[in-house]
Amino acid sequence: MLCLSFTPLLALVLGASLGAAFPWDALKKSCSLSKYQFLMPLELKAVQKMKDQFEEITPLSDRKCNIRLFHRKWNTAELSVPDRVMLVEAELDFATAMLGLPTIPRFTKMRQRPLAFLTQAREDLRGCMATEAPSHQPSGKLRHWLQKLQTAKKTETAGCLEASAILHLFQVLNDLRCTALREQCT
Repeated sequence: MLCLSFTPLLALVLGASLGAAFPWDALKKSCSLSKYQFLMPLELKAVQKMKDQFEEITPLSDRKCNIRLFHRKWNTAELSVPDRVMLVEAELDFATAMLGLPTIPRFTKMRQRPLAFLTQAREDLRGCMATEAPSHQPSGKLRHWLQKLQTAKKTETAGCLEASAILHLFQVLNDLRCTALREQCT
């Protein structure tokens, strides 16, 4: 009889002490982007195949834009870590929106893996932004680029925006890697 009443008491004490040692809020709110420091070759290959197929099926005239979003006079490593998170979140938001546009069936299939990967990365970045710097104000460099992105969304054609997003996905992935490296990105 003593064993039966001791077991629930032991479980209760262990549960309480583990809860104090590892607060659930801290576990739930942690921000880890380490899985993006070194991108999986399978993901990179899927992006490259999609980019190659896009270049094959899309006329060159549909790939020219007036606003060159990804031609910046600064690089991502020059930004603060919170600015990097904001930049890559905006880039991923833009890229996933463009990859979600309707297209020919064979290209839709080619987009699935990169779109799933980029969507997951964007959600991870949103979680980081919400927990680490929810009220961060972007620097002048980043604010200017974000305004340029908004202007492009209003003034450029969908084909131009789609091409810009797809043709610069490796730059976005490099920015993601730099953001994941935090202070070690140079």
